Amino acid sequence: MKIDSLKQQFIEKYGDSKRDVEVFLAPGRVNLIGEHIDYNGGYVLPAALEFGTTLLARQRDDDKIRLATTNFPYEKEFSLKELGKEKTGEWVDYAVGVMVENKKIGCPVTTGYDLLYHGEIPNGAGLSSSASIEVVTAFALQTMEGCETDTVKIALLSQRAENQYVGVNCGIMDQFAVANGKQDHAILLMCDTLEYTHVPFRTGAYKIIIGNTNKRRGLVDSAYNERRQQCEEALEVLKKEIHALKYLAQLKPDQFETLQNHIKDETVRRRAQHVVEENQRVLDSVEALKNNDLEQFGKLMNESHESLRYLYEVSCEELDVMVEEAQRIPGTLGARMTGAGFGGCTVSLVHEDSVEQFVQQVGQAYEERTGLKPEFYVCGTGDGVKELKEGK
Repeated sequence: MKIDSLKQQFIEKYGDSKRDVEVFLAPGRVNLIGEHIDYNGGYVLPAALEFGTTLLARQRDDDKIRLATTNFPYEKEFSLKELGKEKTGEWVDYAVGVMVENKKIGCPVTTGYDLLYHGEIPNGAGLSSSASIEVVTAFALQTMEGCETDTVKIALLSQRAENQYVGVNCGIMDQFAVANGKQDHAILLMCDTLEYTHVPFRTGAYKIIIGNTNKRRGLVDSAYNERRQQCEEALEVLKKEIHALKYLAQLKPDQFETLQNHIKDETVRRRAQHVVEENQRVLDSVEALKNNDLEQFGKLMNESHESLRYLYEVSCEELDVMVEEAQRIPGTLGARMTGAGFGGCTVSLVHEDSVEQFVQQVGQAYEERTGLKPEFYVCGTGDGVKELKEGK
């Protein structure tokens, strides 16, 4: 939606004022490859998207905070002295949690604000709508309060808001990619140390197509916790062979090949195999991108999905159907599930000449096979959080 139109909506909701309305944007993110290895000491390769959450913000002359969004009817108003006193279970908790964390680092909200959010990220699809709200709120308020805006620190602050205030025990990848993305680049990130590099992702005639299965992610905590526990079991066994081993992802595939028979439980062994091989795939993907070898990158995406489907078992029928149908389109280099699994989205790399065919054919076949109507988002990689100045 155009900024002028959003400003009009802002004024209709909050009234006119001599104070300026400032505009900020934080993208969504997609993880291109490297799934379920962040908590195993491995690398991930996310990218910021071209669309995300726009925030229009204006300071007030009193101490009232008013939050609204174009996406949901729920709105919230409170005074600064009530900040963080009660959680609502609604989307506003992500923004309020950030205000609470900002205060802790010495950048408190010192005056009232009118805030209007406009999200272009489908809720519940696994493209980081919550991280996008957190990061854009932190960046906007730090900017308007005259504080330092360090995007690495903003990512960590946003993660703390989600962990401690909202109560969701998420990792750092989503907030980090949203805060630190760069157009035409992916981010090679070691979640444990936050060591990162921007990797050129020049797709040329190829587009990223995100396929939303519209199967809500049924990732029950128990399934996630079970995978983590199995990885820890594998690590404990392998530590007896390599005492210095801290994480499964430190192993190279050939080392794992030699040691894997020490893991007697076949399921646990398969989980560990996925982690070791997926981490290597991320590193191989970076080499492929540096060499501008998109075909090799696509091949690694396909292998990643197979591993998540059969070794780590976090896919589901809907994701598998969408990936299978995507791979049937001649212009598709690679397709895989992205995110935690059990629903959500796929990501495919598709030639621009095949995009229309992809959306039509994959959409039709998917609906016939699953009874669900999918949605597709054709996009490229975008920048991380930023202020949108006039004329942009």
